[in-house]
Amino acid sequence: MLKQIMEPFQYSKPSQAAGLREEAPGKGKPKPRAKNAAQTLKQMWSYLIVYKGRLAAVMAMVVLSSAFSLLGPYLVGTAIDHYLINRNSGFIVFLIGIAAVYVLHSLTMWLQSIWMITISQKTIYRMRVQLFEHLHRLPIPYFSKRQHGELMSRVTNDIENVSSSLNSSVIQVLSSVLLLIGTITVMLSLSPLLTLLTFLVVPLMALGMNWITRQTGRLFKAQQRNLGDLNGYIEETLSGQRIVKAFSQEKTVIASFKERNERIRLSGFWAQTISGFIPKLMNALNNLSFAIIAGIGAIFVLNDAITVGVIVIFAEYSRQFTRPLNDLANQWNTLLSAVAGAERVFEVLSEDEERKDESAARELDMVRGSVVFDDVSFAYEGRGSTISGVSFTVQPGETIALVGPTGAGKSTLIQLLCRFYDPSSGSISIDGHDSREIKRESLRSYMAFVLQDPFLFEGTIRENIRYGKLDATDTEVEQAAKLANAHSFIARMRDGYDAVLKFDGSGISQGQKQLLAIARAILANPSILVLDEATSSIDTVTEIKIQEALQRLMQGRTSFVIAHRLNTIQQADQIAVLQDGVIIEKGSHAQLLERKGYYSRIVSGL
Repeated sequence: MLKQIMEPFQYSKPSQAAGLREEAPGKGKPKPRAKNAAQTLKQMWSYLIVYKGRLAAVMAMVVLSSAFSLLGPYLVGTAIDHYLINRNSGFIVFLIGIAAVYVLHSLTMWLQSIWMITISQKTIYRMRVQLFEHLHRLPIPYFSKRQHGELMSRVTNDIENVSSSLNSSVIQVLSSVLLLIGTITVMLSLSPLLTLLTFLVVPLMALGMNWITRQTGRLFKAQQRNLGDLNGYIEETLSGQRIVKAFSQEKTVIASFKERNERIRLSGFWAQTISGFIPKLMNALNNLSFAIIAGIGAIFVLNDAITVGVIVIFAEYSRQFTRPLNDLANQWNTLLSAVAGAERVFEVLSEDEERKDESAARELDMVRGSVVFDDVSFAYEGRGSTISGVSFTVQPGETIALVGPTGAGKSTLIQLLCRFYDPSSGSISIDGHDSREIKRESLRSYMAFVLQDPFLFEGTIRENIRYGKLDATDTEVEQAAKLANAHSFIARMRDGYDAVLKFDGSGISQGQKQLLAIARAILANPSILVLDEATSSIDTVTEIKIQEALQRLMQGRTSFVIAHRLNTIQQADQIAVLQDGVIIEKGSHAQLLERKGYYSRIVSGL
């Protein structure tokens, strides 16, 4: 039956938006992955052990609270036999002592809870920071083959599940173990026979727990995967709203959302329903145990085998014996969900980071902008050759345009230049230095990018421009905006440079976003500039402004331009025409037209 339940929400790889989905060529020893609950818990412990002093204090409070919890029923039974039945004096004082025990029990419970919450929040803080930092050390291809919403789900939902469990479940496990050991020890000392009768329900508990947890473990994992899938789909569709509406696919998108939402509903329903059997099973078996002790104990009392106080102690201890199991049962769904969430977090943390720079890699003091591709070939992992035998030279301050059909290898050349990948063979030299001998951070600090779809962060216009140079003054920011032809539209805004942009610059036009991206690049003052379709999808008037800004930006800088518009291409010092990863033509605009080859046919079609 469970197989039929699981089928509707079996995890399947989420759909991905169109674009390059590249595998990192990553070498190096892979890190251990959390493949099961035991290993995941072991990794979680490595985070908690950092606070071993505070954990020791929590453990001390757990021990004290367990001791007071065991002492309370024993004192109550003693009071019944010694003071109520035998009517000895001193009952009021003894009663105050019992009250003090229960007050101390509450105090130690409160302290252990507060201290554990402090530890768990610090642990989650470290884990969240480590995960976020690790994401920024992963190679670009990792993000191109995964949905951003699914990754966001791991940073938020999965870590929050771990947080909820650490706040309560860790203490619950420690306390329950101590209570079980203490309860069994006291019960055996009072009456081995009644203890044996109490244990009659243990096999039933074990069988029930084993069956339920095996089912819910898989269900909670499926629920977490489905939640990540849904988050990824939401992020994808919201980002692509223009395409959805342009093709009138709202009904299709909603139907697909409902399908994914239904998977979460089913997995959550069955996970919660089956895990909900645990406390009910425990309560039923607890009542059965109490009935056995009360019935058999009454017979023993009538035969003077034990006292009434012992029966009262045993009745309370029988509940105390099953209470830890019952508490664990109530926490079990949280625990399983947390383990599933932690496993997904550790999966990301186990991913190989971007390949480290060679130990002899150097930092550049300056870059003139001489770039040489020497017989460069490259193939993405698991694919055939993407580019083959590419060679060209760009002198400092020159502009090279990369032209060719989709999939020809233009973007791959740029990614090799930026060292998102390294060539499979051949070499790329920057000012005479092999790029593999230059530290990535140093190389990229001399580069700037203006892409087809410029990305702006949530914040002020000033902050977005300053992203190109964080220590730039307000005057430098405004000067860069003027050179980018962005100052006029910024000045017309109510708050000018302090106007707050929403995520990805929503609220301003595509052309205005592009002008801000150019201002950001101007402020960065790069030696090497990459323009990837920087004027596509722009109206004619705005394009003129952008072209003027780009000309200022490109002046004196080595520029790589990927473009389809003739007025962008023909101004380049040289043009490389790629097809199927090979340069088939190379020269200036005039030279290539004279040859009447592939480039000439492209131009005639523009």
